[in-house]
Amino acid sequence: MAKQAKEPPVEIIARALVRRSRSATLATALTGKREGWPYASLVTVAFTMDGAPILLMSKLADHTRNLMEDARASLLFEEASHLPNPQTGPRVTLTGRLKTTRDKNLAARFLARHPGAALYADFADFDFYKMTVERAHFVGGFGRANWIAAKKFLLDKEMIRVFESSEPHMIERLTGEKAEILAQNFGKGWKIVALDPEGFDLVRGKSFKRFEFDKPVNSWRGLLGKVN
Repeated sequence: MAKQAKEPPVEIIARALVRRSRSATLATALTGKREGWPYASLVTVAFTMDGAPILLMSKLADHTRNLMEDARASLLFEEASHLPNPQTGPRVTLTGRLKTTRDKNLAARFLARHPGAALYADFADFDFYKMTVERAHFVGGFGRANWIAAKKFLLDKEMIRVFESSEPHMIERLTGEKAEILAQNFGKGWKIVALDPEGFDLVRGKSFKRFEFDKPVNSWRGLLGKVN
């Protein structure tokens, strides 16, 4: 009898779910007369190479004003709401602190995933934010829940170093050498806009896809070998 494939570690499952997401529910603490009350809102997200969320938010939004007073926040990512019983579906909550970032590379990663945001990203009241992840909570259904420390949820810095330094060149080479294969696998018009050791993001017009590797890679050769 064939052996059943071993399930990946929970942090890999959780990180993959998060990376597939383009939106999340953001929870902050209200300020002013309703100080301390939980406040949930919808936000769009992208991710750093190691898996930390990047957001673009207006200072005029209630959740942003909340963060100016208290940077603590949580983000809920889920793939359960479409199921007959959503309680059986997977979801991940990330907790940490959200603070502004001037890193142009992070801004580029966000805009690559959400090209429409370029229309207002330069407005004076908008800023990019990065979450410093402290913990992750993965729920895979009834009776399956795990807390994951940030150092396990986020990819190791050494693993992402080669990608951070040469992502634009890697995308150019990948789309050049593997153009026909990409078209065969995903269809015409899809463009790789961001990558990381666990996969890459593709955009066609207003549509988005995430392609995930079966295993993380840490080299050029490993990445090129995943597209065949």
